[in-house]
Amino acid sequence: MSMTDPIADLLTRMRNALIAKHDRLDVPHSKLKRNLCALLKQEGFVDDFEVVEEPPQDILRVYLRYNREGTPAARLLRRVSKPGRRVYRRAAEIKPVLNGLGVAIVSTSRGLLTDRQAREQRVGGEILCELW
Repeated sequence: MSMTDPIADLLTRMRNALIAKHDRLDVPHSKLKRNLCALLKQEGFVDDFEVVEEPPQDILRVYLRYNREGTPAARLLRRVSKPGRRVYRRAAEIKPVLNGLGVAIVSTSRGLLTDRQAREQRVGGEILCELW
């Protein structure tokens, strides 16, 4: 099945799984999604992820994170740059999300970076999504 926006699909599946209080989520695997999940794990929004090899396409299994009360670690997942409207920013134009409490994922020439990493390395790029 062809998909026009796999990142939006991943974020929507995560949002739906968090609302339903699922402990894990399965999505079709891609390198971009795997790298995005690695950043989400690094920032503490997901517990872990793994690639499950299944024909005809591998599956990316994401383990979601909740606190003791059952509140999701990620309260809002928002797609910024969309296929119909791409959003690019220079390093100096990348602003902190929620005064540094949230994180933006930026696609740069050096790979996927958080907004903080992009400002530190002084590289701009496409703002893929914001989470907090």
